[in-house]
Amino acid sequence: MNINMNPNSELHQSIVNVPNLVQVPDPLIKQAYQFQEAMMMYPCAIREVKTKIEVLNDELSVRNSRNPTEMIKSRVKKPASIVEKLKRRGHPVSVNSIVEHLDDVAGVRVICSFVDDIYTIAEMLARQDDVNVLMVKDYIRSPKVNGYRSYHMIIEIPVFFSDRKQKIRVEVQIRTIAMDFWASLDHQMKYKKNLDDSGEISEELKECAEVIAQTDMRMLNIRRKIEEKECPDKLLRFDRD
Repeated sequence: MNINMNPNSELHQSIVNVPNLVQVPDPLIKQAYQFQEAMMMYPCAIREVKTKIEVLNDELSVRNSRNPTEMIKSRVKKPASIVEKLKRRGHPVSVNSIVEHLDDVAGVRVICSFVDDIYTIAEMLARQDDVNVLMVKDYIRSPKVNGYRSYHMIIEIPVFFSDRKQKIRVEVQIRTIAMDFWASLDHQMKYKKNLDDSGEISEELKECAEVIAQTDMRMLNIRRKIEEKECPDKLLRFDRD
């Protein structure tokens, strides 16, 4: 990896300009630059993926007279979380380990209006010739034990920099508004370690997940009935089975 060691950069000054007693060795400085460059690439990959989804949303909004996506969220995994995940999986903590072993450093979450929109966006994204789909996990057709539902893709896309083309992996999660609402509550549960009734709450959350899934399908059926009356030729079919 090419590193531009600019002595005037903020990173260089923050690392080097310290008392001699705690002077950072040159190899560690180089690793810091490598980490900085690696972490710079992931937001770039996120922007590429978000642009692709925004273009698809614009096209489908014209074709179907409605927007299939309600919101696009994104995040880059925090350094502490990266280190924890590498250690948990038994990998060395290094820039090469991040690039080789972690698929979810860059994450994009697409919030859709209806369940069939999820599969429409996923299929259109997968068909693009510069998108390489590495893995798909369909937690909508096969929910997790706790009731979690979402459509996950690990994709690899090229990002063009000044001197090279770099393939970068991005995790894409696609779900409905209701699924996202449920997942947010479930996420809070995982970080509430001192709840005495966590088992009972988990069971209630699972029941809510079932209700939400049924509501999603009812809303989809209602939308289809409306579309069938307005324009039966444009009705998009979705077979959940």
